[in-house]
Amino acid sequence: MARSNIEWTEQTWNPVTGCDRVSTGCDHCYALTLAKRLKAMGAEKYQNDGNPITSGPGFDVTIHPKSLTEPLRWTGHRIVFVNSMSDLLHARVPLSFVRDVFDVIRETPQHTYQVLTKRSRRLRRLAGSLDWPDNLWIGVSVENTAALSRVDDLRLVPAAVRFLSCEPLLGPLDGINLEGIDWVIAGGESGPRYRPMELDWARGIRNACQAADVPFFFKQWGGRTPKALGRELDGRRWDEMPRLEQAI
Repeated sequence: MARSNIEWTEQTWNPVTGCDRVSTGCDHCYALTLAKRLKAMGAEKYQNDGNPITSGPGFDVTIHPKSLTEPLRWTGHRIVFVNSMSDLLHARVPLSFVRDVFDVIRETPQHTYQVLTKRSRRLRRLAGSLDWPDNLWIGVSVENTAALSRVDDLRLVPAAVRFLSCEPLLGPLDGINLEGIDWVIAGGESGPRYRPMELDWARGIRNACQAADVPFFFKQWGGRTPKALGRELDGRRWDEMPRLEQAI
């Protein structure tokens, strides 16, 4: 568990680490860069000496059964981003382990958990094989129109809260259908090779949220560093979130 600098959550929990590229939104993956740094620092999870499902330099898909008990020791109420360093719905994560993660979420109803995936097809296919906790939010990444099919998959999932992460936003999402969606996050890419986000793209998804009465969270414009260009869109911050009681 680690406290998070991500504006829309409070901390992270990584019972799985490692991933691989699935779409253009992955091109400048922050988690891959961070994993290399953590491996060099000797961080245990990035040495691939736990339960590696593939082999390689610290960012291969690896499950960490010992991490499953961490939330059982947490106090108070926490908003938790699950697998900030991986994708729980990766094909190399066994269904049995996904169920183990869901079981821990169910056993700690005082916390709110957020799972984000780019692998919406597997999410949809497994949905009927999972017992969905009331305190779990599930989201998909939607970086451009090529990823819009993920929204259709998400709509079929019986989660308490269904959300979109349009970050890095790499193009307009004209005509996006937000039926059945409870929350949208949008933001630009950060890092030395960041791809700039255009104002009209950000306005477009914001306007779509307003028309559909969906909470909208604008995370950042991006730049060489995450905060380089600020967080304001049209003169204000957009920090809207779903009502927490939806997931408690």
